Amino acid sequence: MRAVVFKGPYDVVVEDRPAPKIQDPGDIIVKVEYAGLCGTSEIDGIETSIAKTGASELHMYRGHQKTAPGFILGHEFTGTVVELGADVRGFKKGDKITCPFSLTCGECFYCQRELSSRCVKAALTGTVALDGAQAEYIRIPLADSTAVLAPPQIDSKALIMMADIFPTGYFAASNAFRLLTELERPDTTVVVVGCGPVGLCALVSATKWKPKNIIAVDSVPSRLEQARALGAEPWNFQTDLQGLKARVAELTDGRGADVALELVGLSPALRLAFDLIRPWGVLSSVGVHNGEVPWTANEAYHKNLRLQTGRCPVRAVFLEALDLLKDKQDQLGFMTDHIVGIEHAVEAYKQFNEAKVQKVIFRL
Repeated sequence: MRAVVFKGPYDVVVEDRPAPKIQDPGDIIVKVEYAGLCGTSEIDGIETSIAKTGASELHMYRGHQKTAPGFILGHEFTGTVVELGADVRGFKKGDKITCPFSLTCGECFYCQRELSSRCVKAALTGTVALDGAQAEYIRIPLADSTAVLAPPQIDSKALIMMADIFPTGYFAASNAFRLLTELERPDTTVVVVGCGPVGLCALVSATKWKPKNIIAVDSVPSRLEQARALGAEPWNFQTDLQGLKARVAELTDGRGADVALELVGLSPALRLAFDLIRPWGVLSSVGVHNGEVPWTANEAYHKNLRLQTGRCPVRAVFLEALDLLKDKQDQLGFMTDHIVGIEHAVEAYKQFNEAKVQKVIFRL
């Protein structure tokens, strides 16, 4: 079968690989229909994975995420079941499915409590741990507790977003609003820091709670225009940081935003989110951070900071996020409009790396 294989930084190839076979009785084999290419963002000129709860293909492509070569890339896909292990009960041949990027067992302490991002058997697709979906076929272990039947109401290309970026954006927004009390929820002001694909999914998700104001913050003009089209007020923090802060103060009688969603994964973005919220404000962060927290315990104490962070438990929030995407998929159609055959993967990676396209979807 044809597959996109990682050979090293800036080196991917399309090569012939053996089709996967059933290895365990809980496996399924899926014929891939569409597979996404997951990317990164830039803030302050520094590249970082946006809200990645799994591996970013572009991050690996650029050599910023160190990994051994030789595996098939891709963790976003839709496809059709063509083979099942003996223990699989939730699927049959011909079923159309999608799949969160991380395997979940459904039985451990964390899965039983809908905290599936910390499943004890978790493995990420499209990494050295498990070959990915940028191929004609993919093997999904633990299928009954990981894969999900595709609802007919959602377009196949839009459904790719359910593997990662839309549930992650939804997780950021839902975490924030669940931390607000009922007295706080009316007329909220929300700041979205980072308007890459996950940030825009978070922005759309936040509209479920009907905030009074949504401020979108980024430095890329095209992303800010997309945020404007989705109903947010865009602000470029690089060109007018003081104006941004003044506008948030103006909208909130000087208090600061009720909620900040941070979807970048860099310390300056996390600090900006902290600075923009009011005392008792909520900061919901799904960006992956490697450095120290950019505020002191004393600052957090005197702000009565409410903070939620961490990897999205995609399987646990899947159905909630899916219900919202059914209503919002047309608004996010621009994310799935660049479709190429897998034979063009090498050039597609180059274009994506140079930010010439918003998102790449491979047609298998």
